[in-house]
Amino acid sequence: MNIMDFNVKKLAADAGTFLSRAVQFTEEKLGQAEKTELDAHLENLLSKAECTKIWTEKIMKQTEVLLQPNPNARIEEFVYEKLDRKAPSRVNNPELLGQYMIDAGTEFGPGTAYGNALIKCGETQKRIGTADRELIQTSALNFLTPLRNFIEGDYKTIAKERKLLQNKRLDLDAAKTRLKKAKTAETKSSQLNSARLEGDNMIWAEEVTKAEQEVRITQSEFDRQAEITRLLLEGISSTHAHHLRCLNDFVEAQMTYYAQCYQYMLDLQKQLGSFPSNYLCNNNHNSGTPMPSALPNVVGSSAMASTSGLVITSPNISDLKESSGSRKARVLYDYDAANSTELSLLADEVITVFSIIGMDSDWLMGERGNQKGKVPITYLELLN
Repeated sequence: MNIMDFNVKKLAADAGTFLSRAVQFTEEKLGQAEKTELDAHLENLLSKAECTKIWTEKIMKQTEVLLQPNPNARIEEFVYEKLDRKAPSRVNNPELLGQYMIDAGTEFGPGTAYGNALIKCGETQKRIGTADRELIQTSALNFLTPLRNFIEGDYKTIAKERKLLQNKRLDLDAAKTRLKKAKTAETKSSQLNSARLEGDNMIWAEEVTKAEQEVRITQSEFDRQAEITRLLLEGISSTHAHHLRCLNDFVEAQMTYYAQCYQYMLDLQKQLGSFPSNYLCNNNHNSGTPMPSALPNVVGSSAMASTSGLVITSPNISDLKESSGSRKARVLYDYDAANSTELSLLADEVITVFSIIGMDSDWLMGERGNQKGKVPITYLELLN
């Protein structure tokens, strides 16, 4: 029974305190009550903390969008994180594009220029996808996690203490208001010099004494809470320093990622070599050898000096096929032999080519030292 009485009294006291704060807050908003202002330094710290929280949230959310543009994937990752489970690994966009390119190049034929180029591009896209995955993991660990820890940890503690400070401030101002009313009533009572009001004077004097004691207590509690809040808020400077280090880690991760992508594309460019700009489609006749759509039966489209100093002309391929001799030809770009009857080529090398009776019109026999095999004419420029 005593415990129940204690709980009821505590509940009634808490309800009275809440009501007192609500009344004080409402009267302050209506301009009917005075408000204790915080010192300028504490106000500045509170403003700095609020500003830090707002911009940290914006930067964190936009970084998540940058690293994972798919909103459904972000929601899925959020759910798995809240469930404290690891999200299933998924193929990212560069990896998916790379796989499509490799599959397409395999179906078109690795021996065709387009198919070969697709496979090489696909492999590079997959490497970019791996680098992208590493960027996301590194950024999440070194940049996003510290920002999230501040929002969900440090700032929640600051917000809790700030709310407590607000309540202590309302309690203090409510006590000051009650003291002011008690003093006003005491003054009015003392002005009525009547003996029968002497008892009332004593009552109001006791109320003033009680109100003054309450003001001293609430002032002490307010000052103590203000000091606690100030100490927490001064840690924001340390938070900024920590976030600066995390930002440097994020920039370094991005720098590594873009440097990798740049190097991958440089390597890809070297592998592809000098593909003709007017190369638009594959020739799907008997051999499936690539044939530039803008080129007639002429090997080479312009006259220029080769690396060996020879002058390149534009002879008709029929001249070579009608003659029984051989000619020198410069390789335009790399070619991987599809089988043992063909000869692999390297861009810019010079080989000997000649025609064999009955050979397909899109092919010539190529010879490099002791190596010999068929080569596609669209990969060659005949030299004088």
